Amino acid sequence: MSGSTPSSDTEVASTPPGAGLGSTAPGAGPREADARAESAPPAARAEARRPGAATGVTPAGPFGALRSQLLDAAAAFAGEGAGGADPVPGILAGMVDDVDRALREELEIFPVCHHSPASALAMARRLREKRPAVVYLELCEDLRPLLDELRNCRLPVALQAFATELDDFPAAWAPLSVVAPVTEASAEYQAIAYALDTPGVELVLVDRSTDHVFQWEPRTPPEPAPGPAPAADGGEDAALHGDAVGIEIGDLRPRFAELEAHLLHHGKVRHWSEWWDQYVEQPLVGADYATYRQVMVMIGSLFRRLRPDRDARNDRDEDRERYMWTRMREHLAASGADPERCLYVCGAFHAASRVEQFGVRADAPFEITPRTATRWQYGLIPSSHSAIEAQFGLAPGSVSIAAATWAKAVKGSGVTPYRLKGQKGDKPKAVRARRAADPGGEVADRLSGFLSRPPAPSGVDEDELLGWCVDIVRLARRNGYLASTADAIAVYETSILLAGLRGRGRPTPYDFQDAAVTCIEKDTVPGRRDVRRLCEILLGGDRVGQVGYESLPPLARDVLDRLEPLGLDLTKRTIQRALLDLDANPELRPCSDLLWVLRRLLPTEAARPIMGSRRLGERPIQESWDLAIGRHQRSIVELGYEGVTIEQVLEQRLRRMVADPKATAAVALEAVEDAILYLGGGRVADDLGNRAVELLAAERTVDDAPDVLRRIRRLLAHYRTTESTLPEWCGRFVTAGYAHYCTLLPTAFVDEDTGVRQVAAMLGFLFGMESLALSLGCDHSQLELAVRQSHPETPAKVALLWAARSQLGLLPVAELRARYDELLANPLVVPSIPLYLSGFVQALEPVPSLAPVVVEVMSKAFARLPDPVLLPWLPKLITTLRDQAAELVPVLVREAGRVFPAALPAVDAWVPPWSARRSATSAAAPVPASAPAVADLLAAHPAACDAVAGLLGHDAGWRPAAGGGAEYEQVTDLLAAHGDTAHAVTALLGRA
Repeated sequence: MSGSTPSSDTEVASTPPGAGLGSTAPGAGPREADARAESAPPAARAEARRPGAATGVTPAGPFGALRSQLLDAAAAFAGEGAGGADPVPGILAGMVDDVDRALREELEIFPVCHHSPASALAMARRLREKRPAVVYLELCEDLRPLLDELRNCRLPVALQAFATELDDFPAAWAPLSVVAPVTEASAEYQAIAYALDTPGVELVLVDRSTDHVFQWEPRTPPEPAPGPAPAADGGEDAALHGDAVGIEIGDLRPRFAELEAHLLHHGKVRHWSEWWDQYVEQPLVGADYATYRQVMVMIGSLFRRLRPDRDARNDRDEDRERYMWTRMREHLAASGADPERCLYVCGAFHAASRVEQFGVRADAPFEITPRTATRWQYGLIPSSHSAIEAQFGLAPGSVSIAAATWAKAVKGSGVTPYRLKGQKGDKPKAVRARRAADPGGEVADRLSGFLSRPPAPSGVDEDELLGWCVDIVRLARRNGYLASTADAIAVYETSILLAGLRGRGRPTPYDFQDAAVTCIEKDTVPGRRDVRRLCEILLGGDRVGQVGYESLPPLARDVLDRLEPLGLDLTKRTIQRALLDLDANPELRPCSDLLWVLRRLLPTEAARPIMGSRRLGERPIQESWDLAIGRHQRSIVELGYEGVTIEQVLEQRLRRMVADPKATAAVALEAVEDAILYLGGGRVADDLGNRAVELLAAERTVDDAPDVLRRIRRLLAHYRTTESTLPEWCGRFVTAGYAHYCTLLPTAFVDEDTGVRQVAAMLGFLFGMESLALSLGCDHSQLELAVRQSHPETPAKVALLWAARSQLGLLPVAELRARYDELLANPLVVPSIPLYLSGFVQALEPVPSLAPVVVEVMSKAFARLPDPVLLPWLPKLITTLRDQAAELVPVLVREAGRVFPAALPAVDAWVPPWSARRSATSAAAPVPASAPAVADLLAAHPAACDAVAGLLGHDAGWRPAAGGGAEYEQVTDLLAAHGDTAHAVTALLGRA
């Protein structure tokens, strides 16, 4: 059978009308045939169930007997009285045809599954038997230059393509990242090691490029299309790949959720990784190459046929297969290589392909679109077992168990695996390989025997299981569990029991995990790791890879070189303490500068300062750092995609930050401050400052006014102390801000969405920068007109306006006090006094000279407000001061300390300054001469007197005797002694 032999679906479609499922025009593909099969009459569909009718041919060839057996079994299972279409015979026969077709292809197809020890072992055997001259590998073709750098790394690592400057892709997708992890227990690594270390062997990557990965993704949400949802929680190591799109060879998993649930239920397992290890991996580890190849193609064919018809990935999978066959045919034509001496390594899912371009002899064209102008950067990043599990939806610990299975299989099979020369890590022991016969030539049926023969019984490996049980108890005790020898015995017996209940001849690592959790796990976990995690560590651990120095980008190498004076091995994944005495060792100051830049660009845990800080106007003497740069190697590698030096990357990021459409003046001022702190200022700071002026003039809101005020004050203080003149952009920023905030001030006072904090910051900018603004040509009348045009309605903003008018001289301080006293005396306004006080507190920002007045008004409020008003307001006052005016609290405390007595005994005799001032005013006032007239007036209005008494808190009524007498004289004397009160009551009653 040649490579262009039609698949079963095409053969069904080619049967004559009336005898099969209808006819198909020449060249019709599998999809057209499937559509015609669905529309065929019932009689034709019943005929299709007959053995041999599903494929349109009589059972023949090496798989004829197997095909007949499967069709007979399907017919017996369906029963004679079953009505309607029965797709089972077509699926079973199609699977056999797919195996026959893949094995008869002139170019040998090697089916694999990702991170499968059985695939890696079969690959090592086949490479030593066949010695191919060309290896075609299903991997992104533009990642080929990275493969030569693998010998400088310790596996697992991941090949990465990274892009920040996009072309013809949605901007929301940025940055784009693609990773392809490589582990030692994988077939692709065996092929790479063989091709790179064997002279005369060519390694060709044939899968779509990383650019095409995103070209073929839908442009609708989610953006971009991620890999499988994470299913493992391996801590920070599980996030080594970040949010990159994962590429692996051989993603072999059912796409029918019902099929996977059925297999898990009847296999008595909890997740897919365990099912695959139990029913595919273990039986194939010791199988010969021909059996392995046929079984893997059959599984790929099964999962390919049992997939949802409307799955959007179906078209993408077939396009990938057309892409790869097109690249292989192009290479064969250009190089003149013999297909018999080539090996095509691909996932088992693609090995069972039925596209019309299948085979090296096919001539159906497939147009490959050109790449976009997106600038891709390539490099290696460290990976880990937990990162692979999390990104590809594998069960926790499955990759570690696969690594342990690989080591055990290599030791027991006698196969010497391939390993890149100079590869870091543990070197495998040399094992004498038992050379097997080359299965080339005629294709023999190995499936029948494999499917019909039960797996060979294997007894319990007592030494291995005992070692696991003893080691898990020892590891559990180190992590705080109260485990003993009895627990080890219980784990051993429970593992055997679970394996027997699940129909297994020997306990698997998953049975051992469940047994250990059952016997050792308690109600609470005493440490950071539970028993399941300890089992994963025991069975192989979460091995973390490392990229070698020679394979790092120039930026990462430059960082390590510049930090060498610290005397630390920063390639380690442990946290290391660095002590810098900058006065005694001034040569360490460049290291300090670099560490602060890394602190700005890398994750927080990579470089964490324990002692020391970097702010404008500060010069540290000593610093202490906790460094974990080796643990965050991925982040440093990705920085290398953006520039050659760390300072260049920071400058580019600062410029992008201020050029963003959503950037504000506060963001630009922050960038200026960072440029001064980390890059020394200069031209970069001036450019960023000019951008801050543009952003401030374009703003239509004042939401960032507090941040703007705080940062510009800090920058002006820095420039005044370090330079002889202010930069030109600072003057332009102050004048633009003065005019900008004067214009928006009246609107901000009445806008409900603008808070008191923002208005106070605007006034702080205007009053604080006024002298500089006036010297640069601004007009004071702008501010005065803005304040006069402001008419707020909320109490807090009213108090703020009073403070502003007082600062401008439009409202004397005495009148300000009088207005506040009137508020306290008005019972209708008393509930709003806390809001006025909030405004007075915020007024300390623009008018710090009002601190004595603010202390006075707050003291009066605490003294005079009733408890129902005062007590609910106190928590709000505390939270407001903490969140919005934290820097104003020291001002209040300092002023209160100046006013209030310093010692406790002096409190009893202490008289508040405002009370003493009022007493002096009262003593200077003349005694009213009309006291008798006032007494007559009050005696004539007893109801008014009672109302005033009730207002003052006295319920008893007061009625002087008619016609005078002693009581009348007492009232007259009382009014004469308290003239202010008499005048106040007179004013209250409307009399002059």
